[in-house]
Amino acid sequence: MGGIIAMTALVAAAALAWYEAPSGTPPRAAIFEIFAVTYLVIAIGRLPGFRLDRAGAALVGASLMLAVGGVGIDDISRVIDFDTVALLLGMMIVVGNLRLSGFFRLVTGWTVARARHPLALLATITLTSGLFSAFLLNDAICLVMTPLADIALRLERNPIPYLLAVAMAANIGSVATITGNPQNILIGGFSHIPYSAFAAALAPVAAAGLLATMGLIAVCYPSEFFNSTTLRLVSARPPHVHRPLAIKSVLVVALMMAAFFAGQPPAKVALIAGGFMLLTRIVRSERIYREIDWPLLLMFAGLFVVVAGFEKALLTPELIDGIRRAGLGDTGVLSAVTAVLSNLVSNVPAVLVLRPFVGQTGDPQHAWLVVAMASTLAGNLTVLGSVANLIVVQLARAEGVAIGFWEYFRVGAPLMVLTILLGLWWLSVGAP
Repeated sequence: MGGIIAMTALVAAAALAWYEAPSGTPPRAAIFEIFAVTYLVIAIGRLPGFRLDRAGAALVGASLMLAVGGVGIDDISRVIDFDTVALLLGMMIVVGNLRLSGFFRLVTGWTVARARHPLALLATITLTSGLFSAFLLNDAICLVMTPLADIALRLERNPIPYLLAVAMAANIGSVATITGNPQNILIGGFSHIPYSAFAAALAPVAAAGLLATMGLIAVCYPSEFFNSTTLRLVSARPPHVHRPLAIKSVLVVALMMAAFFAGQPPAKVALIAGGFMLLTRIVRSERIYREIDWPLLLMFAGLFVVVAGFEKALLTPELIDGIRRAGLGDTGVLSAVTAVLSNLVSNVPAVLVLRPFVGQTGDPQHAWLVVAMASTLAGNLTVLGSVANLIVVQLARAEGVAIGFWEYFRVGAPLMVLTILLGLWWLSVGAP
């Protein structure tokens, strides 16, 4: 805790000490204000009085950085990590094809139909959500798993614990690989950790976390799970599946994962896979484009520029070294700072702002694994902790199921603490 306080005080002191820059250099005070306001808008989700969302705030912040000279127009192609953007785009196209083919509906319907007890149903949902999220983007998995609320209602069960399992398992499962979520994609690009090494280090954390999710949800809802109920699923129409597209999509995913583990550049592989999936006579390209989260890509690009301007003008080597010496090199402090920052401004912006400090630690690869673990698992603290949570809550509301803040928090908070502690222990004593 002392390290966190010291680091916070050091950053605050540095912010208060900015002076007017010499003539001909970018104004440091203006750059700090642009950075701070951009992150503030991202933290609260919108700019009061304006119809500006997080992606728009990042773009406006980037344009202001250009306007004050924090970043030059010739620097844009250098500061935006196009490998990260390409990897994210390719993954979105592949996952979009899987979703449109009906593959996820088929798998979830098949597995849920074989659950004969509420505990078995909980385990099925948790493992399915976690396994898919380990290799594919967790936000997309939440989109296809949340309709399980309808299945729970048809079974005359309380849908809330099963929906909590979808969101929390998606967050935890996604920690396992570089392609599990957007922040891991960022970290993979920054750290250059091989896909297989990343998975070997963090997949055990994801596996333990999924078991913890099942146990904690079951304990928090004893009347739902500790009984002799036998489930009999009311029959419904079989899900529509476009078999040729589903087979093609599954084969592409399998080849893509094999290439990742074989050491091929993830951005190159994902972009080739996405381009191949667009070559089809089955689905119009416009439908695939609607599956792409364009605002997220825009926010990535804008934040790269905003953070680059801040880093260039204000983060002197002395300041970075001072923050590192204040305790950021300690894994416990680093994980705590990452978790807090991820809940304040969301995990992607948190990773971007931590980048210059992580690179200065004694073991950057280990530090990046800690940041990946903590920024992802921190998403389970509250409903607002991750986009995956918000997707589940909003889609559940459309089905008439309300998940309140405290309903989520009473499970999510202890789960976050437990899984981060498990992650820290594994990374300190058991990770390869």
